[in-house]
Order: sequence, then structure tokens, then C-alpha cells
Amino acid sequence: MRKLAYVVMTFGIAIGGSVAAAETVTMAPVASGAEYLDPALAQTPEGFRWRITRLAWTESDERAFGEFVTAIGNSNCRTYDECLKGPWNIYRASDPKGMFFYADCADLPYALRAYFAWKNGLPFSYVSGVAPVGQSRDLRYSRYGNYAVRRSDVVPQAEGAFPNARTVLNTVNNIVSSAMFRFAPEPSRGELFDFYPVKLQKGSIRPGTVIYDPNGHVAVVYNVDDEGRIRFIDTHPDNSLTRGSYGKRFVRASPPMGAGFKNWRPMKLVGASQGADGTWFGGRVVLAGDDALADWSDEQFYGTESPRPKGWSAAAFVYQGERLDYYDYVRQAVAGRDVAYDPLVETRAMVRELCDDLYYRAISVDIAVKAGLHRQAQPQRLPANIYGTHGDWETYSTPSRDARLKASFAELRDQVVRFVAMAEAGDPKLDYAGADLARDLKGVYVEEAGACSVAYTASDGSERELSFDEARKRAFDFSFDPYHCPELRWGARSEAELATCPDGDVKRAWYEAQQRLRNQTERTYDTRMGFSLADLKARAPGSGWDVPPDTDVMSALRTTASLAENAVQTAESEPPEAP
Repeated sequence: MRKLAYVVMTFGIAIGGSVAAAETVTMAPVASGAEYLDPALAQTPEGFRWRITRLAWTESDERAFGEFVTAIGNSNCRTYDECLKGPWNIYRASDPKGMFFYADCADLPYALRAYFAWKNGLPFSYVSGVAPVGQSRDLRYSRYGNYAVRRSDVVPQAEGAFPNARTVLNTVNNIVSSAMFRFAPEPSRGELFDFYPVKLQKGSIRPGTVIYDPNGHVAVVYNVDDEGRIRFIDTHPDNSLTRGSYGKRFVRASPPMGAGFKNWRPMKLVGASQGADGTWFGGRVVLAGDDALADWSDEQFYGTESPRPKGWSAAAFVYQGERLDYYDYVRQAVAGRDVAYDPLVETRAMVRELCDDLYYRAISVDIAVKAGLHRQAQPQRLPANIYGTHGDWETYSTPSRDARLKASFAELRDQVVRFVAMAEAGDPKLDYAGADLARDLKGVYVEEAGACSVAYTASDGSERELSFDEARKRAFDFSFDPYHCPELRWGARSEAELATCPDGDVKRAWYEAQQRLRNQTERTYDTRMGFSLADLKARAPGSGWDVPPDTDVMSALRTTASLAENAVQTAESEPPEAP
């Protein structure tokens, strides 16, 4: 019996604001000898059959989906494939042998949702085509967002003609991109999108909620604790899965870009018929409209106050009568109460997360090295945009990952400085009863940083270890370029460490010329970047920053402590006021 493979025929969409005559998405099974067979005659193997046994998603299904996501988030799995094959996936025993599971960041919400729907006999539908509002060179970064032009339903069209779940999962991976998350809170045209903007409140941000960063990244919430901390999982082109906490690495942006938190729209199958075996076929999937969603809200974009500001960046976020920074507001609103920050707990958690991020980066760089990218010749130009591209660069480079890492180092420093300022001002939102916060923060930082190290494999196969603080110091020297040796990928500068790097003068020149790009923490996806070496040396527009931001926590704490001490000495030296 010949094994069947599957070829996916995708649709075409014009990028210039109009939609071409879109072709139907078809999946045609072919024999290994390239002999085409009629899809209607190809029976889906038993283990891959997507049987629809229930017509609609219920609140119970949503809770079960959240529990499924939480189990993966709480596990120690490191790739998406490992996550679905481990004991934390209660459905794994029913998976046919030989399945491989893949998802990059945009695929992850769809891959999880589709897999869960398959295993629970639920209908599934997804946006399979978008077009830009206005002109756009890249649908993933369209300035005015996108609108949906096509949806695909996973429904048997005839009794017994079960969709092939593996084919569906592969098709979703091929079609879905972050463009499917980039839409205004109330799109003016097109089909309904799969998600809706959700109100920032306790219970609405929950396991399974999607977080969209308009810089081209997508994550899935797996836990929200009593203190309002939002934990997420995300995946990358190398299929690695990482974890983190919501914060300033996820930027706000203009409403048409659709940044922020989104929940899946409830869906149901209507007009279907029930077969002799009790499964449903035919009909179409209908999504709940905005008016049927109790927690639909556009406050993420326009703020909580009325009247709305003319510009989204001026939006005000007020919680219990107090105007807050957006990220503080999210924390309070999601916790559903007035949260007080324990600066020592918060600092400890941020250092530990950064340690995890360094570990994840080591895995990613190692994958690129094993793929042999560093042994290939340096291309004559960078991609059109280093943060959003295709091919080997997208799979093996790390500019976006590194930008988020560097932004987190900067946020750590800024937060400890803020905590000290809050303590000096007697801010009631600070939960600290000690006498010297700067000293205690130093102790926590030194303890946690000292417990963290990251190892990488050098070009000669030897293992090199970096302390947390050494990695912090080098972060803006870490090369994101997959064509560089691992020593440069980890920011080596000393002759001794670089002695094992085989990169010649050309690659070393590229490394030095990319410094300004490494200095920036912002991911500028709308900037043309096809720089040559000469362009970078000439400091072409869009080629980065001259100076990186400060990330030195210990220096910042020493400075704040010195300022406080000087203030005390000044006060003590002044003569008392006359009675």
C-alpha cells in the first residue's frame, strides 16, 4: 500500500489594497510517485479523522481549553512538538504515531485551538485570507491594519468524508501569519476575525487569551495569578517554546494595528446534518458577533475615560479613581483589586525570567550553529527588514528575540529605580516594610544573578560559561546574525575568547558595522533595511542607535543610595529653623 502525502494549494491575495480573485484552498492527496488522486476518493486514515460530535463551543469547553494551555505552560517542555508529546497533554495517547507538531509564534494560538477542537469533536473555522486597509508591502506590518477576505471551515462536506486533522494542522501552519491578528477593534469591512478585543478585567484575561505585539509577535496566556501577573507561552521559527511575563516588551500602538489582548470568538456549526454514526456533516460555522460578547471592549486602545482622546497615545487609564500607567492599569484590572508591589519579589522574578530568556537564547543559537549557518558566506546585504523576513534568516537569526531580551534588561533597571523612588515618596502601592530598600534590592539582585549562568558551545566544541551580569554587559554585543560564529553570537570581545572563532575579515567587519543595529531595543518593522556593509559603515538612516540604553542595576542602586545619603547629610547640616 502506497503512503499518501499531501500538497497544499494556497490562495493568492494582492497587496495593493484590492483583492485578487482568490483561489479555493484545496488539499489534494498525491501518491509517492507523484500520481494525483481524486481527493473525494481518498479516505482519511482512522487516526486522523476529524469527527464533529458537538455543534458548538460552550463555557465548559473554554475552561477545558484553558486547562489544556495551562498544563503546557506549567510544564518544562522546550519545543512545541515536545509539548504535545509530553505527559502534560492529556490527549497525546490518541495521536497517530509519527506525527510532528510545529508552530511559530503566529501559528501557536491556531495550532493549540485546532488540536483541542479535533480531540474534542468540535467545529473549527479560521481566517484564511486577509488584505490590507490601504497600501502595504507586507500584510504582517500594514500601517492601517487588515480586513478578513476569506474564512475556512473544518467541516465534513458529506457523511463520512472526515477532514484529515494532520492536513488541517499543516494547512493552518502554511496559511496563518501575524497578519491575522492585525486588525482594528471594529473592522469596517470583510469577514469576522477569529478574535475580539477583550475588556481588561479579572476573568476575561485567562488561559488561552492571545497577546498580540504589532511588532510581529504573538503569545498565549497560560496563567494569571492573584497579583495580576500574566504569564504567557510563545513559539519561534525554530519550533522552540518559551515562557515569560507580560510587560513593556509588548507595545501599545494605534488601534488599526490591533495590539493587545484578544479572545477567541465562540463558534457553532449551523445547518448541519447528523450521520448514522452520530457525527455531523455539512452546514457552516458561525462566529459570535460583537453584540453577543459580554466582555468585548476597545478600552485597550482608547482608555477608560470619556470623552475619548483625539489620539490613542493620550488615552487615560484610571483604576479606582487613580490614573495609572497602562501596564500598571493592566496589572490592577486583571487582578480585580488594588495590588501593592513587593519590590523584592518583583525584582527576584524579573531576574529569574531574564535568566530563562538567556537559556532560551542559548538553545536558539545552538540550533543555528547545528544547521551550519555560521559556516556559510556572509550575504552581500541584510534582508529587507531584519525583524520580519523569510527563509534562513527568519528561522535562525535572533534580532527580535534579542531586542526583547535587551528591553527586559532595561526594564529591570528602570523598575528597581522606580521602586526606590516609590519608597522615598511613601507610595502606598509599595509593599515594603524594611529600612533600606536600595540595600535590600542589591541583595536580591546579587543573590539571583549569582544563581544564574548561561553556557554556549564555542566553534571548537568547548563549552563557555557566562555569568548573568557578564551576559547583561554583553547583551548589546550579542550578534543576531546567524552567519557569525557562536563566539560573536555571544558578544565575545577578548582575543582569548575569539581565538576559536573562524570568521575572517569580512564577517568581522559586518559584525562591527552592525553595532548600531544591536544598540536598539525597538523593532522597526516598517523600515527598509537591505543594508550593504558600506551602508552600515556610513550610518545609513534606519541603521540603529549610537548608544544603547543603560541596563546596569547595581550602578543605578548605588546612585540612588548616594543621592539619598547626600540628602540626609544636607538636611542634618542645615541649621534648625528659628522658633
